[in-house]
Amino acid sequence: MSIKQKKYNFFQRLGRAFKLNFTKLLRSPGGAKKVALGFSLGFGLEMLVISTASLIYILFIPIVRLAKGSLPASIIGNIIGKLTLLPVILLPFARQLGRTILPMKVRIGHHTHFSVQNLLHGDFHSLVGLLHGGVHALIGMTIFGIVLSVTSYFIVHYLYEKEKTNRLKRRRLKHEILLNNIN
Repeated sequence: MSIKQKKYNFFQRLGRAFKLNFTKLLRSPGGAKKVALGFSLGFGLEMLVISTASLIYILFIPIVRLAKGSLPASIIGNIIGKLTLLPVILLPFARQLGRTILPMKVRIGHHTHFSVQNLLHGDFHSLVGLLHGGVHALIGMTIFGIVLSVTSYFIVHYLYEKEKTNRLKRRRLKHEILLNNIN
């Protein structure tokens, strides 16, 4: 005897997986503080991806683990930071902010234009010059990352607590309806 199982299309499966993981996130041990901390770390570290040439991902998991934040929440925060395109939008402002904080002109080695062809031939001077020229952007993006991280912590903490109270209200209401139907 076979049991017929309902088959879901791709978008339904994606929606169900999202809902399941969101529920897991809301019920994760540690509560609102751990989830909000993880989200804010992921969101804040996303601001540093462009200016560090994606090298921040080497430190991503250790930073979240040392801060005792939620790793799934930090990944979600990182993805939301990518989808909002904030790092790209804030980059020119970060560069100006970095120049304001560190007004000296940073120049290390001889200055050549970046070329992929030179890089493939083993000339790393242009890459080093490109990275050193991004010091101002790194300073600015670090400040933006800290500000956005602190802000997102309080927003996510509030939303988490609000969802928790709404879930308890729905559960209480459902229980009351069940008791009224029995009587």
